[in-house]
Amino acid sequence: MNIEDLQTFVAVADAGGISAAARRLGVSKSIVSRRLFRVEAELGVQLLVRTTRGGALTEAGITFRDHAARASAEIDAARETILPTGELRGRLRVAMPLSFGPTHFAPVLAKMAQHHPQLHIHTSYSDRFVDLIAEGFDCAIRVGYLQDSNLIAKRVGPIYGRLVASPDYIKAHGSPETVEQLASHQALMQGTEAWQFMDGDKVVTVQPQGRFKADNALALAAAAAAGLGIAWLPDCITHEYVVSGALVPVMTRYPPPSAGAYVVRPPGQHPARKVRILIEMLIQYFAQNSDIWGLDRQNTNRSEPY
Repeated sequence: MNIEDLQTFVAVADAGGISAAARRLGVSKSIVSRRLFRVEAELGVQLLVRTTRGGALTEAGITFRDHAARASAEIDAARETILPTGELRGRLRVAMPLSFGPTHFAPVLAKMAQHHPQLHIHTSYSDRFVDLIAEGFDCAIRVGYLQDSNLIAKRVGPIYGRLVASPDYIKAHGSPETVEQLASHQALMQGTEAWQFMDGDKVVTVQPQGRFKADNALALAAAAAAGLGIAWLPDCITHEYVVSGALVPVMTRYPPPSAGAYVVRPPGQHPARKVRILIEMLIQYFAQNSDIWGLDRQNTNRSEPY
């Protein structure tokens, strides 16, 4: 049985249909259909019931999917062991945040593509919370404070943030000096998130309130610069605003605990070598760009999540 056909069946099973699998694999629906037909012909059973909404696995398809996935993973691992040292090939599908990805992480992927000409890199940029398993991603880069999940995470670097506001906002509304005073200010938020601050060794959590919300950190930085309120944002988003004077740090006596940048992947025994190399490159990138990420700030209240 052709390994590419087998991997295509796994993609169809996980994506929920031929069209979704074709988008995930970057090939036409007709190619996916032919590969799936060959697998079914080889086995002599129907694996997928085609429907107007995609497809549903038959009982045989459900049983065969796990075996096919394990076989595909073993073949990929075997290929890695016989490739020339350092060479990568195949496909790497990565989900990245839109707020950071194009400006801060895309150069790392471009460098990876330059060093590994046989590797196909497909990147999706979005600030939504993608489902790695259901959507077929090898890994994702996530920034902030990780929520509990069954995913495996590797921290590649710390990210430091601060509260910022425009000089015009501070002139009109004043600058909060304590956590309690935040309640009287307009907060610029992604949703209904809580903000955390360090009061000595103690973490203080508050529920900010505000009328302007956006699911993108760049949009929140622009809103803060326009004088709409106070925003909690990472240094890598605000550093140019702060340098130019468009934004100024506020409530500096109570710094937020440091967050982190993570590579997360679906659960499994060992990460693929292409994911391991991406992790190594990101760790190096953080170390070489400490001025952007805020590593040069002397903050004695740093908290290192992992």
